[in-house]
Amino acid sequence: MSRTAHVLKHEVPVPPAPAEAEAFDDIGIAIDRERRRGRGAQSNTSGRYEAEAKVAFDDGWQSLDELPPFKTTVGLDTARKVITRNESPDIGFDRSINPYRGCEHGCVYCFARPTHAYLGLSPGLDFETTLFAKPDAPELLEKELAAPGYEPRMIAIGTNTDPYQPIERERKIMRGILEVLEKTSHPVGIVTKSALVTRDIDILARMAKRNLAKVAISVTSLDPKLARTMEPRASTPPKRLEALRQLADAGIPATVMVAPVIPALNDSEIERILDAAAHAGVKEASYVLLRLPLEVRDLFREWLMANYPDRYRHVFTLIRDMRGGRDYDSQWGARMKGTGPMAWMIGRRFEIACDRLGLNKRRSKLTTAHFIKPTRGSDQLDLF
Repeated sequence: MSRTAHVLKHEVPVPPAPAEAEAFDDIGIAIDRERRRGRGAQSNTSGRYEAEAKVAFDDGWQSLDELPPFKTTVGLDTARKVITRNESPDIGFDRSINPYRGCEHGCVYCFARPTHAYLGLSPGLDFETTLFAKPDAPELLEKELAAPGYEPRMIAIGTNTDPYQPIERERKIMRGILEVLEKTSHPVGIVTKSALVTRDIDILARMAKRNLAKVAISVTSLDPKLARTMEPRASTPPKRLEALRQLADAGIPATVMVAPVIPALNDSEIERILDAAAHAGVKEASYVLLRLPLEVRDLFREWLMANYPDRYRHVFTLIRDMRGGRDYDSQWGARMKGTGPMAWMIGRRFEIACDRLGLNKRRSKLTTAHFIKPTRGSDQLDLF
């Protein structure tokens, strides 16, 4: 039978680098295509905190080709709190909720992939197949909102993993969270790549009437082949544009995010994406440059060499031109937009297109004025 070898990380065999590119610093061993069909990552290299790496090999009893395909499994996350805080100065929120860990959408470039290493899992295929749900999230949220001293500010959802990924269809954790936020009149901003968000238009429309909700949908490409290869289980581009139209028609402030912008791969589509979104009724837009922190760099390299080997050298040359000669620069203020002439040109193209289409003339602002602190069972009600 096939087995898994446990070897010290520095002893993992590294195959020769392709002639088209320089050697990878930490290349993974590509998993057979049939086993990862419908997935984004090419490999499942152990996380950075693991002392050993696991490498599958054929011991002569059973071929590696006979191993089962990767299937999606969902475990339970029993966290005691659901609101995550941050102090990052270059994002517009200080608190967020992630109903799930891992994301079945499988976007190969996802900057959240390295978080799976904290669980002893791979940021590669594990990230998109070994998921964790937080079924108690609505109850935990209500408890935290009721805590003494809680001061309301917009809660961002979808900033790490997508709250409307496929398992949400049955689990409905996100809908439960929205029900709590509507009941307490708490503002929320949502980011997603899924048309499933339209399921909750009833709640979001009621909240939007009171300036309590807004939704951003990321449209990375209008090319169906590129989108399916890069984001294998996310909604198709036409479905995302239709979702934007339905949100806008329902009076919900909708933003199109051209994210991530990848030079020499999808940057030529910036204007077309904005034009399509504007025709769908969208009034706001934003963009984010490709980010390659930690393991994401090598996962993206593997994917690029497997799917667009002729563009590999050009893509990474341009990335480094926008990242001060590095593959990634995590500096606040620069990590989202990059620096240098290429980054400047992308920014100007985006601004000119938005101006031509009338986008970003006015930014929607959410309010905390309506917040009603939930009453806990043990709390005494006010007499007046």
